[in-house]
Amino acid sequence: MALFDNEPGDNAHEFTVSELSGAVRRVIEGEFGRVRVRGEIGRVSRPASGHLYFDLKDERAVIAAVVWKGQAARLSMRPEEGLEVVASGRLTTFAGQSKYQIVVEDLAPAGQGALMLMLEKRRARLAAEGLFDAARKRPIPYLPEVIGVVTSPSGAVIRDILHRLRDRFPRRVLIWPVAVQGEKCAPEVAAAIRGFNALAPGGPIPRPDLIIVARGGGSLEDLWGFNEEIVVRAAAESAIPLISAVGHETDTTLIDHAADRRAPTPTAAAEMAVPVRLDLLAAASDQGARLARAITQGLERRRQRLGDLGRALGRPESLLDPARQRLDQWADRLGPALTGAATRKRAALNAIGGRLHPAILRGLLARERRHFEGWADRLGPALARLARQAASDNRRDRADLETLAERLAAAIRLRLAGLAERLAAAERMRLGLGHVETLRRGFAVIRAATGIVTTRAAAARAPALEIEFHDGRLPVAHAPATGARAWGPDDPGQGQLS
Repeated sequence: MALFDNEPGDNAHEFTVSELSGAVRRVIEGEFGRVRVRGEIGRVSRPASGHLYFDLKDERAVIAAVVWKGQAARLSMRPEEGLEVVASGRLTTFAGQSKYQIVVEDLAPAGQGALMLMLEKRRARLAAEGLFDAARKRPIPYLPEVIGVVTSPSGAVIRDILHRLRDRFPRRVLIWPVAVQGEKCAPEVAAAIRGFNALAPGGPIPRPDLIIVARGGGSLEDLWGFNEEIVVRAAAESAIPLISAVGHETDTTLIDHAADRRAPTPTAAAEMAVPVRLDLLAAASDQGARLARAITQGLERRRQRLGDLGRALGRPESLLDPARQRLDQWADRLGPALTGAATRKRAALNAIGGRLHPAILRGLLARERRHFEGWADRLGPALARLARQAASDNRRDRADLETLAERLAAAIRLRLAGLAERLAAAERMRLGLGHVETLRRGFAVIRAATGIVTTRAAAARAPALEIEFHDGRLPVAHAPATGARAWGPDDPGQGQLS
């Protein structure tokens, strides 16, 4: 009996797992060096390493796909779940999981429908974030000083914009040249928008007051760079108001939704940016004319109103007549009032002067002298008694008492001298204010039975008069009223009354 039975295949080569995996990999990579696979993207994964992992599937099979980090940044589109794409790359295996996969080098939408589907999904996602809300859009400045234009420097678009700005209202324009289609379009446009916003106000390069992102018309693929998420976010984040002028009127891109204003064409964007200078001048001239007419009409209305009010006030003379009449009455009363006041003051002064007669003052002074002499007579014995008492107690106080006595005597003498001086001054005042001195200067006082006569009419009515001179009084009798007459210096009867 044999220990081993030889069966077919027992002499076949034995492979290790690694050898078999390597052989399978060489076969697959050799047969399928570079392939293009059409399918729907599913289960997209973006780990921290920067690589991209997703599935390509159809209704019956699934192929794993990977995009290495260096290649992911150069893809013409970003993989999004649910999009139908055409993936170009190399077919290989992954020995760690016993599966094959495609290393993707490029992605492209699988036709117009796929692009539109991807565009609609992106639009819905960005709208859900609030990037397209009308509340966050800023108003366009009425007349910007500086306008920043993001476009290609060699196309017809920039010429159209500059030409329209010159025609309407010339402004300072800063051009940021960018690619307007292709792989470089989206990053350059986003960098231009952020670059304009990064300029410092008042710096060497002026910061724009308005940004215009412009491009001419084209297919959906040509305009795809303005649908990229990086461009939409840059437009939404711009602190400077932004006008989107991408394509023609029928073309719509996602930057149109994020911009503050959408223009159907680049030329229309320039028209939105600035008003027409001639229209402004005409409007200013019209407003100036209206202002001048309004001022003229206002002045005319106020002049008419002033005239109406002036007529209601009456003549100025009629307003002044009552005051003038009262002034005349007061003027007529002023003379007699002053004369009467002077007479009353003079009589009061005479009465005071009579009370200040020298005899009265001399009597007062004599009484004061006798009063002080009585005190002096009493003071001597009192001082002597005090001196004797003080001598028995303290001899030294005698000198103080003598000093006090001398001071008292001096004070009495000063007091008497002051009173004598005041009496002499009062006498001089009495003589100066009295009528006697006035009579000595050639004046006279005429008296009647009723008192002092100050007017000719009162003298004519008095039956008898008395004239006081400085050296005496002279009575004069004359006939009242009819007997009085006036004499001239040559009249022989001068100095007589009859």
